[in-house]
Amino acid sequence: MSQLYPLKFEPILKEKIWGGNSLSEHYGKKAGNLKNIGESWELSAVSDNLSVISNGFLAGNNIEEIIEVYMGDITGESVYEKFGNEFPLLIKLLEARSDLSIQVHPDNELAKKRHNAYGKTEMWYILQSEKNAKIYTGFANPVTRESYINAFNNNTILDLLNIENADAGDAFFTPAGRIHAIGAGIVLVEIQQTSDITYRIYDWGRTDQNGKSRELHTDLAMDALDLKASGRNKIRKELLANKAENLVSCEFFYTNIIHFNKQINRDYSLIDSFVTYICTEGSFLIRWDSKSEKVTKGETVLLPAVINDVALIPEPEATLLEIYINNKGGN
Repeated sequence: MSQLYPLKFEPILKEKIWGGNSLSEHYGKKAGNLKNIGESWELSAVSDNLSVISNGFLAGNNIEEIIEVYMGDITGESVYEKFGNEFPLLIKLLEARSDLSIQVHPDNELAKKRHNAYGKTEMWYILQSEKNAKIYTGFANPVTRESYINAFNNNTILDLLNIENADAGDAFFTPAGRIHAIGAGIVLVEIQQTSDITYRIYDWGRTDQNGKSRELHTDLAMDALDLKASGRNKIRKELLANKAENLVSCEFFYTNIIHFNKQINRDYSLIDSFVTYICTEGSFLIRWDSKSEKVTKGETVLLPAVINDVALIPEPEATLLEIYINNKGGN
C-alpha cells in the first residue's frame, strides 16, 4: 500500500438563515453562488455529508472509504476498535451574523435510544468577534424543572441563561445537556462528536421567507437538558510561544492550541489516535519522512495515526488547534 500522508478535504458549505460572508472572505472558502454561508464542514463523517479528500493519491475518496481500507492506520487502533469505519469527530468553521437558536444536544445514551446515533458534546474556539458579541452557555444558576417550564411558557428563557462576552482566543466547552447558543457577530471553530442532532428551544421569534417559524423541539429538549449545568464557562489561556496549551480535555476529544514562530516537533507515539490540525492564523509546513505539506489559515488537516513524528514549521508564524482522542495519556 502507498504511504499515508496528511489529508485535506473539500469543505462542505452550508447556507444558513444566520450566516454571512466571513468564511469566504477571510478563511479561503469558495462560496460560488451560495450566500450567507453559516457553516463550513471541514471534516465530517455524518452519513449524508461525508468529507472527500482533496490532496494526494487518495483525492476523490471519502473519509469512510479510506478508513475502510486503512482502518487503524488512519484513526488509531483503539479508536478503530471503538468506532469502526465512522470517524468520531465533526469539525466545522461557523459564522453567526445573527443569533443562533437557543438549543441543547442529547448525550450518547439518549441519542442512541431516540435516533440510534451518537450524542453531541462540543467545544468552540472563537476566531473573530464583534464588540460585545455574546455566547449563551448554561443557566446562570441551577434551575428546577418547574422554573424552566414556567420561563419557557412565558417566553423568558433568556432571563435564566448565563451570558458571556466572547473575544477572539476564548474557548467554550459545551457537554451534552448544557443549554447554549452562539451570539451574533462571531466566527468560530466547532469541534464535536459526529452527530447532527439539535433540539431547538427558542428561536428569537424568527420566521423564514414564507413567514413560517422554525420548528421547536420542546419535549425532546426537556428530557435532554441538564438543569444543573450552570455558571461561567469561558476558557482563556495565555499563549506561550512554541508550546502546546490544553483548552479542553474530555472523553470525546482533547484539544490543544499552539502558537509558534520556530520549528516545533510533535511526537504522537503514545496516543494511538489520528491528529487533526486547524490553522487559525498564518501558515505552516507539516514535515514528515522528508516530505512536507503546507497548511494555510482556515485549512483543516487530518494526520493519520500511523504518522507518529512530525515537525511543524511556521511561515513565519502560525497558530493552530491540535485535536485527538486521548486514549493513553501522552502529550
